[in-house]
Amino acid sequence: MTTFLADLPLAGTLIGTDFAGWTPELHAEFESHSHDGHVGSRLLAQTPRARVWEIRLAPGERWPAHRHVLDYFWTAVTAGTSRQHTFDGTTREVSYVAGETRYFHFGPGEYLLHDIENAGDTELIFTTVEHLDGDNAPLELS
Repeated sequence: MTTFLADLPLAGTLIGTDFAGWTPELHAEFESHSHDGHVGSRLLAQTPRARVWEIRLAPGERWPAHRHVLDYFWTAVTAGTSRQHTFDGTTREVSYVAGETRYFHFGPGEYLLHDIENAGDTELIFTTVEHLDGDNAPLELS
């Protein structure tokens, strides 16, 4: 595991390691999205200091691999459950309560590359706020 990941507040229950259960298509997605800065399904607002994103996932829907390099926090707008694959080969199942919030800090060169799938039976909605003035340059959004 990458050293800085041990300090991140990764949520949930570890259900897989060493890329167990990863399909060739999932590996290829992580490779092709390794620098994708679209950390949400919709950019709600951007200022010189922050980007505000929304993720809405219907049951069974997935947001593909994306890379976090900026300090950020997410808030679960709705309760639910997700499954997430992380670039270090781990898979986690995470349960959320409405209003739950987690903050992530990334030092120079640090990042988190992961996906998220709604593993529950209700819509999952998150708001994510990225701080543009951290230790790393923002990724370009195309």
